[in-house]
Amino acid sequence: MSSLLFFGDIVGDPGRTALMKALPALRKEFNASFVIANAENAAGGRGITPKLAQELLRHGVDVITLGDHVWDQKDLVNWIDNEPRVLRPFNLQPGCPGQGSGIYESEHGPIGVMSLLGRTFIGTYAENAFQHARVESARLKEAGCLVQLIDYHAEATSEKVAMGYYLDGYATAVVGTHTHVQTADARVLPGGCAHICDAGMCGPRDSVIGREIDSVLFACEKRMPCKLAVAGWPVQINGVAIELDWQSGKALSITPINRIYEKE
Repeated sequence: MSSLLFFGDIVGDPGRTALMKALPALRKEFNASFVIANAENAAGGRGITPKLAQELLRHGVDVITLGDHVWDQKDLVNWIDNEPRVLRPFNLQPGCPGQGSGIYESEHGPIGVMSLLGRTFIGTYAENAFQHARVESARLKEAGCLVQLIDYHAEATSEKVAMGYYLDGYATAVVGTHTHVQTADARVLPGGCAHICDAGMCGPRDSVIGREIDSVLFACEKRMPCKLAVAGWPVQINGVAIELDWQSGKALSITPINRIYEKE
């Protein structure tokens, strides 16, 4: 039985380095035929550059999803149209560069991937994801793509649970990202959709969601601006492995991944 692997927000150089080194063994362990990773914090904790995206794609990530930091690295704007394996949120305002969903080939058949951005507590300029999710999922299905994974990049757990139920029976999996803390609610919903509120992060373990502890504590205590640098090693690799029925597109199981890697 093969699986899909999804990894939560990649944070900075430590997160990138650890995931790229860990991927070959994790692919083998879970017999994974496809790997998706959210990399919207890959460039120093804010956004991603074309160079870093290409590096992740060369080292075993098949599709990269993004989130509210999508345009933080300005050189991505003029490049993203040329790389369909890097997905910005689907529900951005019309006319934004890039694409928010795609169909990709694997050894077992086509896989649809969609990136969606929430609005509760984020305050983004995104349109309502619930007005787009089922419509685009149905379009992917009509194109012959039964296996679909949706990255819902959102803050509120209630919003992410709601999206899981909203796409149950449509998508193979709805995986939450953005909060960098892996939640304990992984399960397969009644209609065959694997769901977890947050996959966690690929980033420094001894940190505050990837940032240096002392700088975050200073900001919290003094309420003053300061540089929130990415912390260092060791790194935790968080994600999920999803087993599925390729004929029906339904998930059979979802297994959280939580590993610690030291710097070599």
